[in-house]
Amino acid sequence: MEVTEVRVFPVTNEERLKAYATITIDNVFLIRDLRVINGNNGLFVAMPSRKMKDGTFKDIAHPLNSETRLMIEAKVLAEYEHELANPTKKPDKADTAPKSPEPEQKGPESE
Repeated sequence: MEVTEVRVFPVTNEERLKAYATITIDNVFLIRDLRVINGNNGLFVAMPSRKMKDGTFKDIAHPLNSETRLMIEAKVLAEYEHELANPTKKPDKADTAPKSPEPEQKGPESE
């Protein structure tokens, strides 16, 4: 198994949550909502989870062994550090908004 793509989306307005991440495994399986967390012992990667009725959290997807967890964490944290050093410019809403057509101008021949 190989992590073939990692995308990181930094978060700036949270104290402990530093980024969200999406990974692709073997170019065929996508996992979203991994989180880069600043914990008591430094940065770590939390797996996507769901809050249960009793207030606890359960992982939706997670590695079954520590070797795989360490590999995923290393790749996500490396991409997080890369993104901090070389931020990807996200397009502004104005850049992605549909452009309205120019109004037709009537020339002297159409009058």
